Amino acid sequence: MYSRLHRAPPAPQRAPTPFVYNASMSFRPPQASPNAKRGRTPPPEDTFEEASFLKTLGEKQKPVSVKLMDGQTFQGWIEYYDRNMVRLTRQDAPNLFIFKHEIMYIAEDGGRKK
Repeated sequence: MYSRLHRAPPAPQRAPTPFVYNASMSFRPPQASPNAKRGRTPPPEDTFEEASFLKTLGEKQKPVSVKLMDGQTFQGWIEYYDRNMVRLTRQDAPNLFIFKHEIMYIAEDGGRKK
């Protein structure tokens, strides 16, 4: 123990931190130049417009052509759709339930519903 006349030993002194001139400057890789043009970001995979497109076609019973991945084409109108399939209603032919992964495209036909 220390008496009142004696003080605790002084704390050890730290060496001063060296001053670094550009320590706060950000680092840029050598290949990046400020005048370089940035490439465009690719378009999104899904635009979330599919449901509204199919809903509009179904409500108005617009005639459509559905082309499948194997090349077959069917005409009719979309009566029902969900996340995985589309029901194509046809005149004078059986209705079809078509899986979406089998559809290449759906196009509106120019005529009116018969």
